Amino acid sequence: MSAPRALAVVIPAHNEELLLPAALLAVRRAAAHPALRGLPVITVVAADSCTDDTARVAARHGALTVAVDACRPAAARAAGVEAARDRLRLDPRHLWIACTDADSRVPPGWLLRQARWAAAGWCATVGTVRPHGWPPELDAVVRRHQGRYRAALRPDTHPHVHGANLGVRASAYEDAGGFPDVLTGEDRALVAALADAGHRLLRTGSCPVATSARLTPRAVHGYGHDLARLAGRR
Repeated sequence: MSAPRALAVVIPAHNEELLLPAALLAVRRAAAHPALRGLPVITVVAADSCTDDTARVAARHGALTVAVDACRPAAARAAGVEAARDRLRLDPRHLWIACTDADSRVPPGWLLRQARWAAAGWCATVGTVRPHGWPPELDAVVRRHQGRYRAALRPDTHPHVHGANLGVRASAYEDAGGFPDVLTGEDRALVAALADAGHRLLRTGSCPVATSARLTPRAVHGYGHDLARLAGRR
């Protein structure tokens, strides 16, 4: 596998006008890494059934925006990938898709690492997250969760799958059938399909993405839902 010739960051968003700016600024910093100079990077925000200013916020931050009316992260992610491919018009072997969420903040080296892993022959990267922004009264709950989460990490693998920290070569994405149009768990389903198809998956905890510990999550049965359940709010 060759190094990617372009990177596309895909972010689904449902009424995320408040948290989206921080997510987009973090992506911009990652895209501006000096070692990525000369490699095209586009950001696509899939504004799904939004009734707020999500789309306008995305546009003000220079993101390509696509409107979706599905109320499902799976459909939004798939639409974002399709919009990126239509804009770049590259051979899918040369396009790397980096997925994150509107309530998350990627680290500065996030895109550089994905580009290097792609150049090393990996077909997809499955990363980890770390919570931020929880209220003080939930400190014990979140720290207990973090302890269990970290206990499952190994030097070269882990069992976690998060749409907030996922990368895939477009050709492998196509071969695996893309994000399935399901209510929840589209990230896990894609990773399972990639594995079943024999694509090389790198499961790494070396570049975690900060994601909101809010207890009113947008995604059903996602990371925030798990935290809310542990806190007794679900």
